[in-house]
Amino acid sequence: QVQMVESGGGLVQAGGSLRLSCTASGRTFSSYSMGWFRQAPGKEREFVAIRWLGDSSYYANSVKGRFTISRDNAKNTVYLQMNNLKPEDTALYYCAASLVPYRARPEAADFGSWGQGTQVTVSS
Repeated sequence: QVQMVESGGGLVQAGGSLRLSCTASGRTFSSYSMGWFRQAPGKEREFVAIRWLGDSSYYANSVKGRFTISRDNAKNTVYLQMNNLKPEDTALYYCAASLVPYRARPEAADFGSWGQGTQVTVSS
C-alpha cells in the first residue's frame, strides 16, 4: 500500500481555480494509477479523474474541460488543477491509488489506498 496526503483545498468563489496536490510515500508511486474522487455532504462518493499508468487520463463528464489531472513521479505527487469552479464542485476531495493499469471505466473498488481528503468549497 501507499500512504497519501492531500493539500490545496480551500474556499474560492465561483469561476475561480484551485490546484490540489496529493503526495505519496513509498518508492512504488510510479507503479500506481492515481485518481481523484469527491464526496459532498449527503451524497455518495463520486469519481472525478484518473491518470492511468500509461499516462492517459479519464474524467467525469461533470468536470471534463475544467479539471486537469497530472502527475510528477519524481515528486511522488499527483495534481488536480480545477478551473472555472462551480458551487456544485464543493466537496471533500480524495486522492486514491490503484494497481489497475487501465480500465475503460474506472471503478472505486480498484483503489486500495486512499488519502484523508481536502475540503474544497466554492461560493456563489
